[in-house]
Amino acid sequence: MTVPFLKMHANGDDFVIVDRRGQDDPITGEMARRLGSRQRGIGFNQLVVVLDCDDAAARLVFWNADGSALDTCGSATRGVADLLMRERGLASVVLRTTRGLLTCVRHAQRGVSVEMGAPLLDWRDIPLAWAVDTIRLPLEGDPVACSMGNPHCTFFVDDLSVVDVGALGPRIEAHPLFPGGQMSTSFR
Repeated sequence: MTVPFLKMHANGDDFVIVDRRGQDDPITGEMARRLGSRQRGIGFNQLVVVLDCDDAAARLVFWNADGSALDTCGSATRGVADLLMRERGLASVVLRTTRGLLTCVRHAQRGVSVEMGAPLLDWRDIPLAWAVDTIRLPLEGDPVACSMGNPHCTFFVDDLSVVDVGALGPRIEAHPLFPGGQMSTSFR
C-alpha cells in the first residue's frame, strides 16, 4: 500500500503528516513503528494522521516513532494547521485531537500558534512511573515535568549553557521515570 505523506521540522522535532481526509485510516501502531524507524523507515519523532471531522476542520491522530499513541503534538498540530489555513485561505482553524479541540492561529511574523490548553501536572497524567513531585524531578538539571499531550521536561534557567539538553535529553528519555521513553525537553 502506498501512503503519501509530508515531512516537516519544527523546534528540533521532525514529524510526518499523512492526510487521509475522505479516506480510511490505515495507520496502526505497528505501521507507525516501522515508518518511524530512522534506519528502515521515514524516521520521525511523531506521525499525525489528518482525518475528516464533523465539529472541526480536521481530526488528528498522533503516533510516536515507537508505535505508541499520544494525545497531541504541538509542532505537528502547527504543521497541519499551517497546511489547512493555506489550503482554505484562513487565518485560524480549530482541530480535534484526543486532548480536545485546539484553536490554531496564524500570526504575521511568528508563524502559527496552537492553544494547547492547560498542562497536565499530576505524575499519573504525564505519565511517570511512580509518584514524584513534578515541579522538582529527581533528575540531573532539576527539570519540571508536565504533559501537553505527551510528556515534557522543561529546564527553567537564566543561562542556556547551564544545561546541555543535547546530551541530557537522551539520558532523561531512557530514565525509568518515563516508562514510555517518549518525552520532549525544552528551555524556558
